[in-house]
Amino acid sequence: MELHGYPLKAKYCHPKPPPTKVLPATDTMASAYKNRVPYEAESISLPWTPNAYYRAAACNPTLAPLSDSFFPGLPPTAIIPFVSHRPNGVFTRHTLDDWQRSNMTNYKESETTRHNAERLRANLSRIIKDVNQQAKTTQGESTKNLGERVNDIEYWKSELCIELDAMIRETNSLTDMQKRLERALVDTEGPFQVAHKCLLNREKRMGIDLVHDNVEKQLMTEIEIIRSCRERIQQCLTTVNTQLMCNKEARQQLEKDLADKQMGHHIDNKCCQLKNTSRGIHNYQGVERVDATISVPETWARFTDNNIFRSQSLRTTSAKLRASTESLLMGTANEMWRQFSKVNDAFASRINETANAKSKIQTHLAKTRQEISQMEMKIQVIQQTIKDKEVQLKVAQTRLDERTRRPNVELCRDAAQLCLVREVNEIHETLRNLHHGLRASEDMLQMLVRSKAVLEHDLVIKNNTLFIDQERCMGMRKSYPSTVQILGYV
Repeated sequence: MELHGYPLKAKYCHPKPPPTKVLPATDTMASAYKNRVPYEAESISLPWTPNAYYRAAACNPTLAPLSDSFFPGLPPTAIIPFVSHRPNGVFTRHTLDDWQRSNMTNYKESETTRHNAERLRANLSRIIKDVNQQAKTTQGESTKNLGERVNDIEYWKSELCIELDAMIRETNSLTDMQKRLERALVDTEGPFQVAHKCLLNREKRMGIDLVHDNVEKQLMTEIEIIRSCRERIQQCLTTVNTQLMCNKEARQQLEKDLADKQMGHHIDNKCCQLKNTSRGIHNYQGVERVDATISVPETWARFTDNNIFRSQSLRTTSAKLRASTESLLMGTANEMWRQFSKVNDAFASRINETANAKSKIQTHLAKTRQEISQMEMKIQVIQQTIKDKEVQLKVAQTRLDERTRRPNVELCRDAAQLCLVREVNEIHETLRNLHHGLRASEDMLQMLVRSKAVLEHDLVIKNNTLFIDQERCMGMRKSYPSTVQILGYV
């Protein structure tokens, strides 16, 4: 004998077979759907499913045939009658308003997507045009500056020995700056790797905690800042290397004789005329028609003066480059340090929020567990009450059954008979209410168990997030290259 309110067996959950005669449809549903059984997803979390309970009870109960066919071996007193109010064959999931609202949502989403695509294409066309124009303007300005520099070198050449000593001192200073840039570039690799590893570690968060929060934004900003600083340092280092090459070239030009200086000037002039798109071009048509005997002493003196002026210009540029490099190192160090502090503050704030959320989850979990315990006790009380009422019902029904055996006129509809009948009806009503309350309590218990599982899972997620943010990420960020290291003083 199975107790009422417990999970039904699988064979009780099959839909009722269609009757031999089907009434015509009374609404807009086509006749082709009258014999279709709708799909109903099985519960994956509740061991007791009320849907299956009521679906099994949707058939019209009878007395003997139902007891024999659907509940073999179960006494009639343990069978609960159910009445279905849904017509046969009518299993609708959505309303017409849902269908129209879904269509309107799809139309609006399609229109929004097309609008975004058109705007994106327009933005891309504008960006491509701006990039091409900017590249052309920048290349023209660079070419103009190189041409002016070459023209200046051609007109200033004097005081070879003094200029040579000054160039040696400037080249040595620029070489020291080059070493500082190289050390600073190496020192920025560590913070970049730390920020990148922090992002990778935070990708191991689970569930709802895998959120694009302020920490992730600040980490991405830090990576962009470090990458930008590295690019600027690398560009500055390339400029310094180029400047060192120019300084050494000017120094060699000052030390060489007329032929070497003339060759160096020719190379510099050629370099001034070259562009990025002209690299590797080897077409020298017409070079055989150049007269090699066009140099005279006056031209040689002017050429020497130009070389000296070029050296002076390079020294001035080198001094400005050293000053700008010093400012760049200070700026990048301060910028990276400020962002490092912002990331740490974001981590501290996020860790605090996660810890508070974890504490609240633990509080709710404790209350949920307590409520589950109380609900289980209440279910036991209801079950015991049902058993007591069933015993009381048996007593009242036994009394009524015994009184049916009174002889002849003794079968009197007296006050005792009326009271017994009223008692049986009241017990039946009480049992129905108790069974309904038992089903509601079991449903609520399953909801509490599910809520408890959700809270426990969320607690695991919060613990994992705290471990990643507090132990892994902040553990790596405890040490950071000092400003002195980034500046390259050590």
